[in-house]
Amino acid sequence: MKAEGPALKLPTNNKALWIMAVIGLAIFLYIQVLPLTNSQNGQQEPGGQLISKDQAALAAEQFAADALGLSGLQEAGKPLVTYESDSDLYGYLSKSGLLTNYNTKYEKQFPYDVYRVSFENPASFMKLLNVDVHMTSGKVTGFEAVQLYSRKDRSVLLEHNAATAAQTLRQLEGNLSLADKQKLAIPFLEQMGYRARELVLISTETDPGLTYKIKDYKIGEAQAELRFQYEYGQVASLESAFSIPESHEAYVSAQKRLANWLYFGGYALLSFVLGILAIVYSARTRPFASFKRGAFLSVFYFAVNVISVINLMPVLQAQHLSKTALAVLLTVQCLFTIMVSASVYFSLVAGDGLWRKLGYSMWVHPREPKYGSHVLNSMIDGYAWAFVILGAQSVIFVALESSIHSWSTTDATQSTYNMLYPWLFPLVAWTAGIGEEAVYRLFGIPMLKKIFRSTWIAALISSLIWAFGHTLYPIYPVVSRPIELAFIGLLFSFIFLRRGFITVMFAHIIFDSILMGLSLIMMGQVSNIAVGVLYIILPAVVGYLIYVFYQRRGAPRSLHL
Repeated sequence: MKAEGPALKLPTNNKALWIMAVIGLAIFLYIQVLPLTNSQNGQQEPGGQLISKDQAALAAEQFAADALGLSGLQEAGKPLVTYESDSDLYGYLSKSGLLTNYNTKYEKQFPYDVYRVSFENPASFMKLLNVDVHMTSGKVTGFEAVQLYSRKDRSVLLEHNAATAAQTLRQLEGNLSLADKQKLAIPFLEQMGYRARELVLISTETDPGLTYKIKDYKIGEAQAELRFQYEYGQVASLESAFSIPESHEAYVSAQKRLANWLYFGGYALLSFVLGILAIVYSARTRPFASFKRGAFLSVFYFAVNVISVINLMPVLQAQHLSKTALAVLLTVQCLFTIMVSASVYFSLVAGDGLWRKLGYSMWVHPREPKYGSHVLNSMIDGYAWAFVILGAQSVIFVALESSIHSWSTTDATQSTYNMLYPWLFPLVAWTAGIGEEAVYRLFGIPMLKKIFRSTWIAALISSLIWAFGHTLYPIYPVVSRPIELAFIGLLFSFIFLRRGFITVMFAHIIFDSILMGLSLIMMGQVSNIAVGVLYIILPAVVGYLIYVFYQRRGAPRSLHL
């Protein structure tokens, strides 16, 4: 490899940086961490002592035996227990500032977060039984016995062809009269502690299903309802939920459409273009770069992403797909991960080559002088910069809340409660730090600079592309996330341009490790807290071990970090 380029020299006096780091950490603890310890919401799920998934399964089995006459369900096979959330309700409450009031008055009866216990083929006439269990009290709040149509199927039918679907569903019910439906609902209402005088019937004779609203159970424009569905002359499901205003549903739907446009047009497409350019420039800068250097990080990136997909198996299993469909989905995901890992690899090679061609060693090579010391100093500075960025992020959150009234809601698909092994979750911080800094800083900045002739315009555009990749998170208005991450992306760009790739990679990894480690800590239990703390200090351990390795062994050719 030619043209090693001058090694980056890290400043020896970091007093100002560490002063900013201490201030940033204090702001982060005050704005983001302290409210979690003082409120009912850790991961946005209800506080209190959570029951275990096994306890939820026992409560669901007991309900099935008492209310549905289905006994010995767990003998046929262990049920699937997942975390489910009514993100629309939570979002409405969050946006309207009604969350605390709701938790005080209604959450125990109408939780927005539940354990969903799923029994497959619990009886010869039933494909699936879902039972919703309160996460702290263990009380059953709803159920769904799927014989032909699930609640989701019914909604889709009514949405696309209301008149025909309503007739189909009434026939499926067994052509029950309104009085018949009310009579069948009584045992379930009594079991859940509701009295007739508390309920107001809002269904008509021609409506499929049966819906009651509960007197005086209203918050904002949301109204508490009990919704029954029927199949073959029996109650097929009971849902306890608050209806939310149509205006809120329409707003969220419009925001999701915008998020998809920004994600697929602003992130996925442009990231694909950068990936193609990385392949081209890895060949064009061959005299200045090595195809060996990015191999280890790319393989590590691929392995952790595969582990992360497997870790989310409960989310996939909750879709109750056939084995063939699940296998196809996992195969497609694996191929996608290979493609993204290849993009990371060529970005590492091409980015290193582009900078060295310009005479800069932005990614210091193990053969360069004092490589071990460089990694150690980069790790230490990475912690300082991570604290600075955490403080900056906290200030941005406050600014966005006060200016454009940003708010967020739950996402069960990303919750640690829906992972096989929650303690694996913070590993994602390492793939984010490696992959995103490789694509959008090491390669993205010099590539875009060739087009726009300005380093900071290139940094801004690459930061925006990266930011658009986060628009599918349930944070609204959707522009909140791109605004926040554009600023953070520019901070990462500044660190990269001043301190190099290894420093910004550590800063990004540490930043995400702290946030993800906290998500484990907030789950409670000594084991989760210990693992969360371990992930926060893991970058320090890795950086120090690399330093010791190179101090003792020199600069071996076998390890390319």
